[in-house]
Amino acid sequence: MSEQSAASSTGPSSGTAVNPHDGVRLAFAAAGSGEPLLLVHGSALSKAIWRGFGYTKVLSERYRVITMDLRGHGRSDKPQEDSAYGMESLAADAVAVLDAVGAPRAHYMGYSVGARLGFALATRTPERLLSFTSLAGTYRIPHGSIGELFFPEYQAALAANGMEGFVDGWEARIGKPLDPMTRAAFLANDAGALAAYFRRTEASEPVAEAAVAAITVPTLLMAGTADERRLQDSRRAAELIAGARCLELPGRNHGNTLVPAAEVLAAVVPFLAEASAAQQH
Repeated sequence: MSEQSAASSTGPSSGTAVNPHDGVRLAFAAAGSGEPLLLVHGSALSKAIWRGFGYTKVLSERYRVITMDLRGHGRSDKPQEDSAYGMESLAADAVAVLDAVGAPRAHYMGYSVGARLGFALATRTPERLLSFTSLAGTYRIPHGSIGELFFPEYQAALAANGMEGFVDGWEARIGKPLDPMTRAAFLANDAGALAAYFRRTEASEPVAEAAVAAITVPTLLMAGTADERRLQDSRRAAELIAGARCLELPGRNHGNTLVPAAEVLAAVVPFLAEASAAQQH
Protein backbone atom coordinates (compact mmCIF):
# COMPACT_ATOMS: atom_id res chain seq x y z
CA MET A 1 0.00 0.00 0.00
CA SER A 2 1.30 3.43 -0.94
CA GLU A 3 1.91 6.22 1.55
CA GLN A 4 -1.10 7.99 0.03
CA SER A 5 -3.33 4.97 0.57
CA ALA A 6 -2.11 4.36 4.11
CA ALA A 7 -2.92 7.92 5.13
CA SER A 8 -6.48 7.67 3.80
CA SER A 9 -7.10 4.24 5.35
CA THR A 10 -6.61 5.49 8.89
CA GLY A 11 -8.75 8.63 8.64
CA PRO A 12 -12.07 9.10 10.45
CA SER A 13 -15.02 6.95 9.34
CA SER A 14 -17.43 9.88 9.61
CA GLY A 15 -17.42 13.45 10.73
CA THR A 16 -17.71 17.07 9.75
CA ALA A 17 -15.28 19.12 7.69
CA VAL A 18 -15.30 22.91 7.72
CA ASN A 19 -14.79 25.12 4.69
CA PRO A 20 -12.08 27.52 5.93
CA HIS A 21 -13.35 30.38 3.76
CA ASP A 22 -16.90 30.70 5.07
CA GLY A 23 -17.22 28.22 7.94
CA VAL A 24 -19.82 26.00 6.27
CA ARG A 25 -19.78 22.50 7.77
CA LEU A 26 -19.81 19.45 5.51
CA ALA A 27 -20.91 16.01 6.64
CA PHE A 28 -18.90 13.07 5.35
CA ALA A 29 -18.49 9.33 5.81
CA ALA A 30 -15.73 6.89 4.86
CA ALA A 31 -15.52 3.12 4.44
CA GLY A 32 -12.93 0.61 3.33
CA SER A 33 -9.19 0.98 2.85
CA GLY A 34 -6.82 1.74 0.03
CA GLU A 35 -6.43 4.78 -2.17
CA PRO A 36 -9.06 7.42 -1.36
CA LEU A 37 -12.07 7.76 -3.66
CA LEU A 38 -14.43 10.71 -3.17
CA LEU A 39 -18.02 10.23 -4.37
CA VAL A 40 -20.27 13.28 -4.77
CA HIS A 41 -24.02 13.09 -5.36
CA GLY A 42 -26.33 15.15 -7.57
CA SER A 43 -28.79 17.96 -6.89
CA ALA A 44 -31.35 17.40 -4.11
CA LEU A 45 -29.78 14.04 -3.16
CA SER A 46 -27.27 13.12 -0.44
CA LYS A 47 -24.28 10.92 0.28
CA ALA A 48 -26.72 8.12 1.25
CA ILE A 49 -27.38 7.27 -2.39
CA TRP A 50 -23.95 5.72 -2.86
CA ARG A 51 -24.59 3.18 -0.13
CA GLY A 52 -28.25 2.72 -1.06
CA PHE A 53 -27.49 2.00 -4.73
CA GLY A 54 -24.63 -0.38 -3.91
CA TYR A 55 -21.58 1.68 -4.91
CA THR A 56 -20.01 1.92 -1.47
CA LYS A 57 -20.13 -1.84 -0.89
CA VAL A 58 -18.34 -2.69 -4.13
CA LEU A 59 -15.84 0.14 -4.24
CA SER A 60 -14.85 -0.05 -0.57
CA GLU A 61 -13.41 -3.52 -1.24
CA ARG A 62 -10.53 -1.77 -3.04
CA TYR A 63 -10.63 1.88 -1.98
CA ARG A 64 -11.16 4.16 0.97
CA VAL A 65 -14.57 5.41 -0.18
CA ILE A 66 -15.41 8.90 1.04
CA THR A 67 -18.91 10.27 0.59
CA MET A 68 -19.97 13.82 1.40
CA ASP A 69 -23.14 15.87 1.54
CA LEU A 70 -22.91 18.97 -0.60
CA ARG A 71 -23.70 22.22 1.21
CA GLY A 72 -27.46 22.70 1.24
CA HIS A 73 -27.98 18.93 1.22
CA GLY A 74 -28.18 16.01 3.65
CA ARG A 75 -26.53 16.71 7.00
CA SER A 76 -24.30 19.54 5.80
CA ASP A 77 -25.04 23.17 6.60
CA LYS A 78 -27.82 24.77 4.56
CA PRO A 79 -27.16 28.45 3.84
CA GLN A 80 -30.18 30.35 2.58
CA GLU A 81 -28.28 32.86 0.42
CA ASP A 82 -27.74 32.30 -3.30
CA SER A 83 -24.18 33.60 -2.99
CA ALA A 84 -23.23 30.63 -0.77
CA TYR A 85 -23.54 28.15 -3.64
CA GLY A 86 -20.93 29.31 -6.14
CA MET A 87 -18.75 26.63 -7.67
CA GLU A 88 -15.68 28.08 -5.96
CA SER A 89 -17.35 27.35 -2.60
CA LEU A 90 -18.34 23.81 -3.59
CA ALA A 91 -14.80 23.12 -4.78
CA ALA A 92 -13.38 24.39 -1.49
CA ASP A 93 -15.87 22.12 0.33
CA ALA A 94 -14.54 19.05 -1.47
CA VAL A 95 -10.96 20.00 -0.66
CA ALA A 96 -11.93 20.54 2.99
CA VAL A 97 -13.37 17.00 3.14
CA LEU A 98 -10.22 15.53 1.62
CA ASP A 99 -8.16 17.43 4.19
CA ALA A 100 -10.39 16.19 7.02
CA VAL A 101 -9.84 12.54 6.05
CA GLY A 102 -6.12 13.04 5.52
CA ALA A 103 -6.13 12.53 1.75
CA PRO A 104 -3.71 14.79 -0.13
CA ARG A 105 -4.96 13.24 -3.39
CA ALA A 106 -7.99 11.13 -4.28
CA HIS A 107 -9.87 9.54 -7.12
CA TYR A 108 -13.06 11.49 -7.74
CA MET A 109 -16.44 10.35 -9.05
CA GLY A 110 -19.42 12.67 -9.29
CA TYR A 111 -22.97 12.42 -10.56
CA SER A 112 -24.76 15.35 -12.22
CA VAL A 113 -23.73 18.48 -10.29
CA GLY A 114 -21.17 16.27 -8.55
CA ALA A 115 -19.63 15.69 -11.98
CA ARG A 116 -19.66 19.43 -12.72
CA LEU A 117 -17.81 19.91 -9.44
CA GLY A 118 -15.32 17.34 -10.71
CA PHE A 119 -14.65 19.48 -13.77
CA ALA A 120 -14.03 22.43 -11.46
CA LEU A 121 -11.56 20.45 -9.35
CA ALA A 122 -9.78 19.02 -12.38
CA THR A 123 -9.21 22.55 -13.71
CA ARG A 124 -8.66 24.42 -10.41
CA THR A 125 -6.85 21.92 -8.16
CA PRO A 126 -5.70 19.00 -10.34
CA GLU A 127 -2.94 18.22 -7.85
CA ARG A 128 -5.63 16.88 -5.49
CA LEU A 129 -7.00 14.31 -7.99
CA LEU A 130 -5.77 10.85 -8.97
CA SER A 131 -8.57 10.45 -11.53
CA PHE A 132 -11.93 11.93 -12.49
CA THR A 133 -15.10 10.03 -13.35
CA SER A 134 -18.08 12.03 -14.61
CA LEU A 135 -21.52 10.41 -14.46
CA ALA A 136 -24.22 12.35 -16.37
CA GLY A 137 -22.08 15.46 -16.08
CA THR A 138 -21.30 18.58 -18.01
CA TYR A 139 -18.84 21.44 -17.77
CA ARG A 140 -21.60 23.93 -18.66
CA ILE A 141 -25.19 24.40 -17.52
CA PRO A 142 -27.50 26.32 -19.88
CA HIS A 143 -30.19 28.57 -18.42
CA GLY A 144 -33.40 26.64 -17.84
CA SER A 145 -31.74 23.26 -17.60
CA ILE A 146 -32.89 22.62 -14.01
CA GLY A 147 -36.51 23.18 -14.96
CA GLU A 148 -35.93 20.97 -17.97
CA LEU A 149 -34.47 18.26 -15.74
CA PHE A 150 -37.14 18.37 -13.02
CA PHE A 151 -40.21 20.44 -14.03
CA PRO A 152 -40.56 24.09 -15.08
CA GLU A 153 -42.49 25.24 -11.99
CA TYR A 154 -40.07 23.75 -9.46
CA GLN A 155 -39.21 27.07 -7.78
CA ALA A 156 -42.90 27.92 -7.29
CA ALA A 157 -43.52 24.45 -5.88
CA LEU A 158 -40.65 24.82 -3.41
CA ALA A 159 -41.94 28.23 -2.28
CA ALA A 160 -45.55 27.12 -1.88
CA ASN A 161 -45.33 23.55 -0.63
CA GLY A 162 -41.70 22.88 0.27
CA MET A 163 -40.07 19.59 -0.55
CA GLU A 164 -43.40 17.75 -0.71
CA GLY A 165 -44.42 20.07 -3.53
CA PHE A 166 -41.12 19.53 -5.28
CA VAL A 167 -41.41 15.73 -5.08
CA ASP A 168 -45.06 15.77 -6.16
CA GLY A 169 -44.21 17.95 -9.14
CA TRP A 170 -41.38 15.73 -10.29
CA GLU A 171 -43.38 12.54 -9.87
CA ALA A 172 -46.14 14.12 -11.97
CA ARG A 173 -43.55 15.04 -14.60
CA ILE A 174 -42.08 11.54 -14.89
CA GLY A 175 -45.45 9.81 -14.52
CA LYS A 176 -44.47 7.42 -11.75
CA PRO A 177 -43.36 7.39 -8.10
CA LEU A 178 -39.70 7.96 -7.31
CA ASP A 179 -37.71 5.07 -5.94
CA PRO A 180 -37.75 5.10 -2.12
CA MET A 181 -34.06 6.05 -1.80
CA THR A 182 -34.38 9.10 -4.05
CA ARG A 183 -37.69 10.16 -2.51
CA ALA A 184 -36.29 10.01 1.02
CA ALA A 185 -33.22 12.00 0.00
CA PHE A 186 -35.35 14.70 -1.62
CA LEU A 187 -37.75 15.04 1.30
CA ALA A 188 -34.85 15.43 3.75
CA ASN A 189 -33.81 18.71 2.11
CA ASP A 190 -34.50 22.25 3.28
CA ALA A 191 -36.69 23.94 0.64
CA GLY A 192 -35.22 27.43 1.14
CA ALA A 193 -31.63 26.23 0.87
CA LEU A 194 -32.41 24.11 -2.17
CA ALA A 195 -34.14 27.02 -3.91
CA ALA A 196 -31.07 29.22 -3.29
CA TYR A 197 -28.78 26.45 -4.52
CA PHE A 198 -30.79 26.04 -7.71
CA ARG A 199 -30.84 29.77 -8.43
CA ARG A 200 -27.07 30.05 -8.07
CA THR A 201 -26.48 26.88 -10.05
CA GLU A 202 -28.48 28.21 -13.00
CA ALA A 203 -26.40 31.40 -12.93
CA SER A 204 -23.09 29.53 -12.97
CA GLU A 205 -20.51 30.27 -15.63
CA PRO A 206 -19.36 27.31 -17.74
CA VAL A 207 -15.85 25.96 -17.54
CA ALA A 208 -14.14 27.32 -20.64
CA GLU A 209 -13.36 24.70 -23.26
CA ALA A 210 -9.73 25.81 -23.22
CA ALA A 211 -9.62 24.92 -19.51
CA VAL A 212 -11.32 21.58 -20.15
CA ALA A 213 -8.77 20.83 -22.87
CA ALA A 214 -5.97 21.50 -20.37
CA ILE A 215 -7.16 18.75 -17.98
CA THR A 216 -4.42 16.17 -17.50
CA VAL A 217 -6.12 14.01 -14.86
CA PRO A 218 -7.14 10.54 -16.16
CA THR A 219 -10.80 11.02 -17.10
CA LEU A 220 -13.78 8.75 -17.73
CA LEU A 221 -17.08 10.26 -18.86
CA MET A 222 -20.33 8.27 -18.78
CA ALA A 223 -23.86 9.31 -19.75
CA GLY A 224 -27.07 7.64 -20.81
CA THR A 225 -28.19 7.58 -24.42
CA ALA A 226 -31.53 9.10 -23.32
CA ASP A 227 -29.72 11.92 -21.50
CA GLU A 228 -29.00 13.77 -24.72
CA ARG A 229 -27.56 17.04 -23.40
CA ARG A 230 -25.15 15.37 -20.96
CA LEU A 231 -24.16 12.73 -23.49
CA GLN A 232 -23.38 15.41 -26.06
CA ASP A 233 -21.30 17.36 -23.53
CA SER A 234 -19.54 14.19 -22.37
CA ARG A 235 -18.60 13.37 -25.95
CA ARG A 236 -17.29 16.90 -26.42
CA ALA A 237 -15.27 16.76 -23.20
CA ALA A 238 -13.75 13.44 -24.31
CA GLU A 239 -12.68 15.12 -27.54
CA LEU A 240 -11.07 17.97 -25.62
CA ILE A 241 -9.29 16.04 -22.85
CA ALA A 242 -6.25 14.06 -23.96
CA GLY A 243 -6.72 10.36 -23.28
CA ALA A 244 -10.27 10.73 -21.93
CA ARG A 245 -12.91 8.12 -22.70
CA CYS A 246 -16.66 8.55 -23.13
CA LEU A 247 -18.86 5.52 -22.49
CA GLU A 248 -22.58 5.49 -23.31
CA LEU A 249 -25.14 3.81 -21.06
CA PRO A 250 -27.83 2.42 -23.41
CA GLY A 251 -31.37 3.56 -22.63
CA ARG A 252 -30.56 5.46 -19.47
CA ASN A 253 -31.79 8.98 -18.85
CA HIS A 254 -30.42 11.52 -16.39
CA GLY A 255 -32.48 10.28 -13.45
CA ASN A 256 -31.55 6.60 -13.71
CA THR A 257 -27.88 7.02 -14.67
CA LEU A 258 -26.72 5.40 -11.43
CA VAL A 259 -29.12 2.45 -11.27
CA PRO A 260 -28.67 -0.40 -11.63
CA ALA A 261 -25.08 0.03 -10.52
CA ALA A 262 -23.52 -3.06 -12.12
CA GLU A 263 -23.07 -1.61 -15.62
CA VAL A 264 -21.53 1.59 -14.28
CA LEU A 265 -19.20 -0.26 -11.92
CA ALA A 266 -18.12 -2.62 -14.71
CA ALA A 267 -16.52 0.40 -16.38
CA VAL A 268 -15.46 2.36 -13.31
CA VAL A 269 -13.56 -0.42 -11.49
CA PRO A 270 -11.05 -1.15 -14.28
CA PHE A 271 -10.70 2.56 -15.04
CA LEU A 272 -9.72 3.29 -11.43
CA ALA A 273 -7.28 0.37 -11.42
CA GLU A 274 -5.69 1.66 -14.62
CA ALA A 275 -5.43 5.20 -13.23
CA SER A 276 -3.87 3.85 -10.04
CA ALA A 277 -1.33 1.84 -11.99
CA ALA A 278 -0.41 4.90 -14.05
CA GLN A 279 0.35 6.80 -10.84
CA GLN A 280 2.97 4.22 -9.95
CA HIS A 281 5.05 4.94 -13.08
